[in-house]
Amino acid sequence: MSRRTETDVRPITKAEFPDWNRALNTGFLQPPAVAEEQLEARRRQFVPGRSLGAFDGDRCVATFRSFDQELTVVGGGTVRADAISNVTVTATHRRRGLLTRMMAQDLAAAKERGDVVATLIAAEYPIYGRYGFGPATTMTEWAVDVPRAGLDRRWAAPEDGGRIDLVDGADVRALGPGLHEWLRREQPGAVSRTELWWQSRTGLVNMNGTPWTEPYYAMYRSADGGVEGLASYRTDDHWGDAKQPLNTATVEWLVGVTPAAARALWHYLCSIDWVQTVKSGWRSPDDLLPHLLPDPRAARITTQADWLWVRILDVAAALEARTYDGRGAVVLEVVDRGGLTGGRWRLEAGPDGASCVPTTESAHLALDVADLAALWLGDASAVRLAALGRVREERAGAARVVDALLRTSRRPWCPDMF
Repeated sequence: MSRRTETDVRPITKAEFPDWNRALNTGFLQPPAVAEEQLEARRRQFVPGRSLGAFDGDRCVATFRSFDQELTVVGGGTVRADAISNVTVTATHRRRGLLTRMMAQDLAAAKERGDVVATLIAAEYPIYGRYGFGPATTMTEWAVDVPRAGLDRRWAAPEDGGRIDLVDGADVRALGPGLHEWLRREQPGAVSRTELWWQSRTGLVNMNGTPWTEPYYAMYRSADGGVEGLASYRTDDHWGDAKQPLNTATVEWLVGVTPAAARALWHYLCSIDWVQTVKSGWRSPDDLLPHLLPDPRAARITTQADWLWVRILDVAAALEARTYDGRGAVVLEVVDRGGLTGGRWRLEAGPDGASCVPTTESAHLALDVADLAALWLGDASAVRLAALGRVREERAGAARVVDALLRTSRRPWCPDMF
C-alpha cells in the first residue's frame, strides 16, 4: 500500500521554472510540453518569491503566481494590489490543502508589503470566497446582429468629423498605454497594464505558444486630431448558401475614452463589408454598446458573469482611498476568518473625504470581508445582500445607509484577464 508523502510548498527557483510551467499547462488542460519560445516569454513574468509551487518529491503538482498591480477605485484614485494568477492544482493532488497553503503564504506577504487588496479572475465561482475574496465587478459580452441593428451599411466615417484608421502593432504599442491610462483614471475596477501586456497583444512576445496571426487594429481620431480610441479585432471567413456572407468580427479589446470614440468604433465594426455578427468581447455591464444601435435588441447578451474578485487586506486604507458622493457614517463589524483585517470600524464619509478608524461603538452592519469587497467598488447592494442573508443589520436601515454611501452611478469594470 503506497504512502502519501508530504508536499512541500515554497517559492520556486529559476531552475524549477520549466517544471512549474509544465504543471501550469497541465492544470489549465493545455499540452504539458512548453515550447521554448513560450517559456522564454513567461520568464519575463518571473519575480523571485512571487511564484509558488507545491512539490511532491521533485515534481511540481500545484502552481501560484502573484505580481504588483494598481487597481482604480471609485473617484479615480488607485490602491496597491497583489494580483493573483496561474493558480492550479494537478488532479492527482487535489483536496490536500495545497491552494490554502499557497494562498495563506501569498496573502501574508502581501499584507506585510502594505498592499491594500488582492485581486484575481476566478475560473470557478465557489473557490475563493473561503479566502475572503468577493466578486467586485461583472463582465458582459454581446453578439450584435448587424443586419437587425438598423445602422446605415453605407457608413463611411464618423458623423462628428473624426476618422477611423487601420494601424499596426507599433502604433498600438505607442498609443495604447496612454489611452489605457486615460481610461483607468476614470473607470473603477480597471487595473494597470505592463509593457509586456502590449507586447503580447501585438505579436512581439508569444505567451501561449500558438502561432501568431496579427489582428486588425482600428484607431479613432477626433476632429481636432486627438487619438481617443483603439480596438483590436479578428474576422473569420464563413459563407452560407447562395454565396451569402456570414462572417463574424470578434473584438479582442476596445478602448474608447470618450463617448464619441466608443460610438465611432462600434459603428465602424458594424459597417465592415460581409460582417453579419460583431462579438463585443469583455465589456462593462452598463456599456453604451446596445444603445448606440438604432435597435438595441440587436445586441444579444451571450455572457454575463462575475469577473474581478477582490480580497481586502486593509479595511481602513481601502475605504479611505475611494470617494463618496453622499455624506454619512456607519459602524461596520467586519468578520475576517483569515485574520488579516477584521474588527469593528467606523466609516465617516462625504464629498470632502473619508475617515475609517477602529471603534468600540455598537455595530450597525455585520458582514464578512468578502461581502465588504463586493460592496467596496460600488456595484453590489447591501440591501440585496441582507435579503440573501449574507450581511446582518444590527441597526434597522443600516443596509440602506451603506448603499447610499458606497453605490455608484457608474458600474465598476475590469477590462482585463490576468
